[in-house]
Amino acid sequence: MGKPIRNRRGRIIGYEPTVSKPKRPLADFREDASSNRALQVQNGASARALAESGGAGPFADVRGGPNDKIDGNGKPKTDAPQAAKARAAEAQEEAAEEEIGYDQNSKFDNLRYPKDIIDNDTDYLKIDVLQYQPLGFPEQKDLLKVGLKRSKDQYRDKKDGKLINPLGSIILPIPQDISDTNSTGWGQDSLNIGAAYAVGATSDVIKNDNFFKGILDAVKTASGDVIDLVQDGGTQNAINSAFGAAAANLFGANTSTAGLLARSSGQILNPNTELLFNGVKLRSFNFTFNLAPRNQGEAKDIKEIVRIFKTNMAPNTGSGAGLKGLFLKSPNVFQLQYMKGGQPHPYLNKFVVAALTNMQINYTGSGTYMTYRDGMPVHMIMTLSFQELSPIYAEDQSISGGMGY
Repeated sequence: MGKPIRNRRGRIIGYEPTVSKPKRPLADFREDASSNRALQVQNGASARALAESGGAGPFADVRGGPNDKIDGNGKPKTDAPQAAKARAAEAQEEAAEEEIGYDQNSKFDNLRYPKDIIDNDTDYLKIDVLQYQPLGFPEQKDLLKVGLKRSKDQYRDKKDGKLINPLGSIILPIPQDISDTNSTGWGQDSLNIGAAYAVGATSDVIKNDNFFKGILDAVKTASGDVIDLVQDGGTQNAINSAFGAAAANLFGANTSTAGLLARSSGQILNPNTELLFNGVKLRSFNFTFNLAPRNQGEAKDIKEIVRIFKTNMAPNTGSGAGLKGLFLKSPNVFQLQYMKGGQPHPYLNKFVVAALTNMQINYTGSGTYMTYRDGMPVHMIMTLSFQELSPIYAEDQSISGGMGY
């Protein structure tokens, strides 16, 4: 049996025909043609012997003997049917691979880089691709009881907590420098005593069963308080400053009551400033992955991983019957999960369903453009930026377990 013939993916697709040759002094060979000719010269071969043995031309047989597969014109002979079939099969396989499309609605086989065995103690990042589900609205009669829907609850079964119909999973190594940041919105708020008094008077009027009686009571209460305020020297300065600021601004000044009061008396109204809660914030995560394929299989997986991310993060113009391009359909979303073996990682944070907001591929990861024979870059750097669809509440932390969200 001759030497195995392999395609670019390393698969054995045939064997070279075995040709019996007499022993020759130039029978030793090297895989590289230049090294082979140097070895022949070292063994005492002359330039004429090299030429006669086929070791001098551009298509020289690296084994040092006559080249049985190259004719006198330097073209391959037609007496190697297995090699021809192998080339044809490889060409068809590559053409079929180029025709493979990626669709946001189609499932795909799980992909993994690198192709290493996952043991019980293997840590990795699992990214599930999910079709985006619009939130919608509950019925009006239930709106106040159940509230609005959350994206966090849209993608898991309420009974067993499993993801609903994922399109596929991508497994990547946990990158360096991972962290999680939880933020809450807080802001300054001020309320001076005059404004607080007005708020209290307004509240009393609104709460009174008799609206007009409430107004009269508020006026009576305010009249007594106003007398006390007018008799206070600081109040008089504040009133004078208010009128003075208004008059000064008529002539192009840019001042305020507080400014004039500080200039005239060295004091201002107490703003009673407090830091008050004003909202929630959505979390963002950035990951950087080094992609360096070690074989044809890993190169193919990396190509598919990149294509799947790019396809599912982009909007779709095909929604709407007969109105293509009028609306844009929301991109798909992703569920991230740190894993240890086959279970969620017990000491790393959890994620809410997130959107892929930014993706960057650096095809010269080592700072130099280098590729394999088929054009695959030797080293790439992929940077992914995710943002969660829903904020984190205290109720979520209480049921998350582990390190929480």
